[in-house]
Amino acid sequence: MSLPIFTSIEEGLNAIFRKEVSIVSKSYVGGGDINDSSLLKLSNGEVVFVKANSYRNRDFFRAEESGIEALASTKAIAVPEILFRGADEADNSSFLCMRYIRQGSHTEDFWEDFGHKLARMHLAETKRFTGNGNFGFNSDNYIGATSQINTPESSWVNFFCKCRLEPQFKMADNYFNSEIKSNIERFLDKISSLIVEPDVPSLLHGDLWSGNYMVGNVGHAVLIDPAVYVGHAEADLAMTELFGRFPQRFYDAYSEVNKIEAGYKERRDIYNLYHLLNHLNLFGIIYLDGVLGIINKYI
Repeated sequence: MSLPIFTSIEEGLNAIFRKEVSIVSKSYVGGGDINDSSLLKLSNGEVVFVKANSYRNRDFFRAEESGIEALASTKAIAVPEILFRGADEADNSSFLCMRYIRQGSHTEDFWEDFGHKLARMHLAETKRFTGNGNFGFNSDNYIGATSQINTPESSWVNFFCKCRLEPQFKMADNYFNSEIKSNIERFLDKISSLIVEPDVPSLLHGDLWSGNYMVGNVGHAVLIDPAVYVGHAEADLAMTELFGRFPQRFYDAYSEVNKIEAGYKERRDIYNLYHLLNHLNLFGIIYLDGVLGIINKYI
């Protein structure tokens, strides 16, 4: 269910808190490379977290709202509470307002708790997210600043090729010579023998690296900045190993609830190829060697 949409942050705050409130102070929050983020302290004592962008990029926030609502609906793991979003063409602005989550300290069982909860999220029913298909999502969204196609497919292998790898290879075409393009074709031809269909589809966070969870005020994990879709749970696990692996305690706990399938480690790099291609397209040639290394490994 969509949340309210307003033309200004002030209008949204007054509607949500049902009385006139003013912004007492504003402090900018670093760390993101897509949106401007800030904390607003309000006259009623509340603190809210606001992401802002241009009017042209307002769909980022529609997609984020949809993704957070999907994760929240599994009732498996904590996510931010979205208050409202909005846009103003005249002011060339768009925004997403959430309740502020005060960061806490890890509990002793943080990684075990995180692993158990993510596994339960991956076991949640997914039919409501895909309409006519087993994999994908009921709307397209974004992986970082890149459009992410979520057209439903009955096969995970077909979905991963058509909606994940092939669009990224196409965007990166200028980085590839004829030999590399030939190798890419060979790699894609082999995909069906390299990855497997899951026993059950899973709702995925979609961009689950160490920068996209935080420790909430009760010491447990909160998932942020999702790029959700329904896929193979292995794709989320693979991403947790791409830019600094989570502790082994996390994976052991995860497998207690949703057993990690045999052969996962052999498939892991194929799933992470998608993210490396996206980084190549967003940030440049520094990621090319990583992309080519994975292709060459499997051909």
